[in-house]
Amino acid sequence: MPTLTYISPNQQEHVVEAEIGHTLMEIAVNNDIDGIDADCGGGCACATCHIVIAENFRKIVGQADEDESALLDFLDNRTIGSRLSCQIEMNEELDGMTVKVLHP
Repeated sequence: MPTLTYISPNQQEHVVEAEIGHTLMEIAVNNDIDGIDADCGGGCACATCHIVIAENFRKIVGQADEDESALLDFLDNRTIGSRLSCQIEMNEELDGMTVKVLHP
């Protein structure tokens, strides 16, 4: 099974198995990753699942759509590679990816 590495806000590294077809938010919640609150349950409505995609995976993941980008614009800590984990579905190309979890 593919793996993902989450770097929590306190800099702890968590390597987890990542089921294909689940969002990165669902995978984080299922693995109790600190910093992914997922208040809206994955509806792209709250930005409490803010992550930063590692540079070498940004092209594969793609850019945020208009709705996601609008939510990210409200965050003080938006940066290059910022995405909402509820909007990224795990696939085989993302195996081994590292994401940094940011609090909203």
